[in-house]
Amino acid sequence: MEHFDAVVIGAGAAGLFCAGVAGQRGRRILLIDHAAKVAEKIRISGGGRCNFTNRDVSAANFLSDNPAFCRSALARYRPADFIALLQRHGVAFHEKHRGQLFCDGSADQVINLLLAECGAGAVQHWQPCAVQQVRQAAAGFEVDTARGTVSAARVVVASGGLSIPKIGASDFGYRLARQFGHRIVEPRPALVPLTFDADAWLPFANLAGLSLEVAIETGSGKARGHFVEDLLFTHRGLSGPAVLQISSYWAAGQALRIALAPPSLADTLRQAKSSSQRHLGNELALHLPGRLADTWLQLQGMAADRPMPEARDRDLARLAGSLSQWQVQPSGTEGWRKAEVTAGGVDTRDLESRDLGSRVLPGLHFIGEVVDVTGWLGGYNFQWAWASAAACAAAL
Repeated sequence: MEHFDAVVIGAGAAGLFCAGVAGQRGRRILLIDHAAKVAEKIRISGGGRCNFTNRDVSAANFLSDNPAFCRSALARYRPADFIALLQRHGVAFHEKHRGQLFCDGSADQVINLLLAECGAGAVQHWQPCAVQQVRQAAAGFEVDTARGTVSAARVVVASGGLSIPKIGASDFGYRLARQFGHRIVEPRPALVPLTFDADAWLPFANLAGLSLEVAIETGSGKARGHFVEDLLFTHRGLSGPAVLQISSYWAAGQALRIALAPPSLADTLRQAKSSSQRHLGNELALHLPGRLADTWLQLQGMAADRPMPEARDRDLARLAGSLSQWQVQPSGTEGWRKAEVTAGGVDTRDLESRDLGSRVLPGLHFIGEVVDVTGWLGGYNFQWAWASAAACAAAL
């Protein structure tokens, strides 16, 4: 039976990086993945250009039942460290808004970089190859695979979450964690569009494709999420960066509080009443997309062709308030097929923050998305993959 210092299960962002770093530290590493294609989630990310990190990363950009858990790994492997790795491999990149970094070329550049790092560490890579069973043994662990049984001193689970099942997502990591006595924070879709009951959404269905910047929030206290991002209307509900962000904080039965216009709109419209000869619909369209302005006036029972001087102050105040304090309650999400990541996962109370090692079974590690650490939209989840992988690899 072939023996390795560690078997890494999952050849996504975290698994590839962990295997490469550990291999270059002189460890004998076997990397296994059941999927036909390597790192498909990297390949499709960021519109095919991979939003591989964010310049500004802190624990505040992550959700977890234990928010402090991610600090240690994030502090020891920073965005600048991964940027330096890209530069060593000659991968050009650019910054979009809010610190988001993307490849100038394709996401394949990041995949090829990670594969090259594994090659430099003499990592053995079996893919596609299913893992059938993991069990404790005298040497640490025995792993039954489609290519036979191997033994290892350590096992690293980097199998990801449940999002985007069509590219191979599975519950393998959670099942393995439970097998060895770990607790699981119930997984749920995150960074996902939100949907509404068809009848409730009917007045807004004609706005599909319309986008505008909004302030959006949900929850309260420590569970409150608040973002200023672009919102996108769809045939079934709401999407766009604003909604993907807030979806990680949203819970069934909660309302979203959305400012489609700033509170100052009330004063702006009152001033326009005395200075503008426009119709109300045309005046409102100066501050909102035209289709949204027309739809909103219909919902408020207000005539778009009413001259501004004839509009009543209380009607203008009501109109402005309905836009700046819109409350809607989603009925659900688009689910795992559209979720970019999985919230929840292996409970961090059962893991060491220093090396992502199990407190339940020494020698077992969990890294990346399978852990109950979920980043915001904008490169944060990839940075968690790099940081958690580096912390684990340093301990192998």
